[in-house]
Formats: sequence, C-alpha cells, structure tokens
Amino acid sequence: MAVTNGRSRKADEQQVLFGAESAEAEPQPEDVGYRGPAARAAAGITYRQLDYWARTGLVEPSVRSATGSGSQRLYGFRDILVLRVVKRLLDTGISLQQIRAAVEHLRERGSADVAEVTLMSDGVSVYECTSPDEVVDLLQGGQGVFGIALGRVWQEVEGTLAELPSESSSGDMPSVMSDDELASRRARRTG
Repeated sequence: MAVTNGRSRKADEQQVLFGAESAEAEPQPEDVGYRGPAARAAAGITYRQLDYWARTGLVEPSVRSATGSGSQRLYGFRDILVLRVVKRLLDTGISLQQIRAAVEHLRERGSADVAEVTLMSDGVSVYECTSPDEVVDLLQGGQGVFGIALGRVWQEVEGTLAELPSESSSGDMPSVMSDDELASRRARRTG
C-alpha cells in the first residue's frame, strides 16, 4: 500500500516524523521523555501494544531506549503523537501493515506544518491531505471515509502530557509541569 498526498510529492531526504514544528504547535524539548505508563496513558494503548511496537520498530522511543533488564524506555512528545495516530488508525480498521507504510511515508516526507495535515482513509489506503481542496477532492472521488487532523491530535497529546510525569534524558527525577508553566504555554499559543 502506498500512502499518497494530494499533490503526489515526496521528501528528498528522510526526516523525523513531524520534524518541523507547526507555527501553532509549541516546540517540545527533545531531552524530556515519558516512561511507558505515561506514554501508554497519553496514547490510549496497552502495555503489550507499546512493547510490541517498540520491539518491531514501528514507534521506538527517541529519548532513551531500553538497554537491558530493568531499564526504562523514555518516549518523546513526537513518539507519543505517533503512538496516538497509530492507535486511531487501528481503531478504524486499518491493518498494522498499512499503518507501518503510512508512518514510514510521513517520516520520509516530514511536515512543514503538522497543523495543516489531515490523514484520510477509505479503510484500505491512507491519504495525506494538506489543504481543504484535497480533502474535498478525495471525498468527491468516493474514497475518504474518515480523517485524522494531526494538529488536533498534537493539541490532545500536549494537553494530556501536561498532567503526566516526565523526566529528562539525563535521568532527573520525574516532574509534572506547574500550573504557571501551563498557563504560560497556553498564553503563548493563544496570544
């Protein structure tokens, strides 16, 4: 299955999924991560899913991977964003094989503005739409059945993670953002 976008373009170089930050999305620190329980809670998935997807390379923790018995994986914000998108695609009946292709396509393409990307699917293929016209064209062709606005998923994950403990890659103790930090982030986003 090939994942396509409305303009049938691909990036020339591989990038991290959602590598460029959206103008509306707050950049996330790359050295801050979330342990498995927080990642699972934010993505709405089970431990088995999280472990299987990490072991098979679908979504590997970017902050710190497990290095043996007793070590803790640390998932970055983008990792959890991808986990949540994968979960939504699974919930709509897309096969894991097709989801792997969609995730790989998005990694290859990158995204200049994640808030502008909508993933559409007909239950078989996944399409990337970056404009309202592309969504309308897809729907008129009878192909689109559902859509996932990545900008909205970004906001949901950001809000959920604000309430969960995080830690830095250097091993600092887990922390939860204070109300002042949350208020400051919201003010920057809306103002």
